Amino acid sequence: MRCLYREKKIYSGDYLEVEIFPVLKPPGSRGKKAKPTSDAQTLLNSNNAAKRLTRLLNTNFTADDIKCELTYASEHLPDSDAQAARDLQNYLRRIKRFLKKQGLPELKYITVTEKGTRSGRYHHHIVMSGGILPADVARIWGKGYVMKIQPLQFTETGVAGIAWYMAGNKRGEITEPLFYKRWNASRNLKKPTEPPGNDYRISRKRAREMAAGIFEREAFERLYPGYVFVDCTQYHIVINSEDNADDEYFDNGYYLCLRFYRKEAQFCKTKKPRGTT
Repeated sequence: MRCLYREKKIYSGDYLEVEIFPVLKPPGSRGKKAKPTSDAQTLLNSNNAAKRLTRLLNTNFTADDIKCELTYASEHLPDSDAQAARDLQNYLRRIKRFLKKQGLPELKYITVTEKGTRSGRYHHHIVMSGGILPADVARIWGKGYVMKIQPLQFTETGVAGIAWYMAGNKRGEITEPLFYKRWNASRNLKKPTEPPGNDYRISRKRAREMAAGIFEREAFERLYPGYVFVDCTQYHIVINSEDNADDEYFDNGYYLCLRFYRKEAQFCKTKKPRGTT
């Protein structure tokens, strides 16, 4: 059984992520991803939802689109999760009708509904198609204040900051996503492009050099021409000895996540991209 490092690319709009991780591969097999310890897996899982949401947002939205937060006046507070869900769906239907009457493109959206664990108040986070005035966004809601109506601002990592916030990775009051999903999205969204992984491009030596910080920006960009390197996040994987007791070739490794943006991309530059650990 051999240890290889798999290279997995994810393209989302102007952005490229590359995940590099060890796999155990007997001769003639497709290979099995190495199992990290529970602590490492917990850390990975806590970030995966925000990463998936970031990719979906980067693939489908631009700086012409908007984000906002729908809150409730006391007299309109829903009395259940089901009522909050109906309020949101009714609002989205009204927005769709408004856009159609104005001759604007079909609505695209991603929503997250939360209920504060301390306040108990519902609120809805929405990223949606632009072309609609803030006054109309608020008027069509009609159940309270519409806060933080802003155009999307893209950085070196796209809208990762918004995604991490919407996915629940934020400070202050702890909130819980409702409706059994971390987020809900319109059916007309495109999925990020994920070609099949490559088990032979990144050697064990090269993966270790990346993890050790030996690789410079220019070296990363030579590997992925046409893109500008942003950062490399790593998680140390300690393999369960019982699962791999007979594997004389495998040693503890790293799960690496590289982030890039297309050279031609236009956005607001920041000193430190949000979503960096």
